[in-house]
Amino acid sequence: MYFFLLIQKINAKLHDGVCQHCKGILEWRVKFRKYKLLTKPKKCVKCLQKTVKDPYHIICRPCAGKLEICAKCGKQEEIVIPIDKGQDRTDSETSKDGQESAKLKDELDFGTNFSSADSDEDSDVLEEQFKSMNFEKTES
Repeated sequence: MYFFLLIQKINAKLHDGVCQHCKGILEWRVKFRKYKLLTKPKKCVKCLQKTVKDPYHIICRPCAGKLEICAKCGKQEEIVIPIDKGQDRTDSETSKDGQESAKLKDELDFGTNFSSADSDEDSDVLEEQFKSMNFEKTES
């Protein structure tokens, strides 16, 4: 289940702030499932802060937007989708799919405390959800 949600998150990612060549590389990685998300931020080569949150990028979003360079390769090529427009587009999609993204966030919430006092109620709810799921057997 987690793998499926991770694939959905990667497929929904908008590759903004990069040149045409780098966008093609990132799309190839997504298509052939070679795209890996970052576990912690990397250091930007311009401002030297740990602010790079996008995989395979070397420059953070603010520096790339300010200098108008590709965030992945660092060259001053034509940016296909500018960073500002990409954020507006993802914000509108997020507001449109607010319930779905909230559900996805809840499912990906790893900070859930299962040792609370109402854990019996939680386990009952989980058991009911599990029973309501339809599993199909595949013959080998």
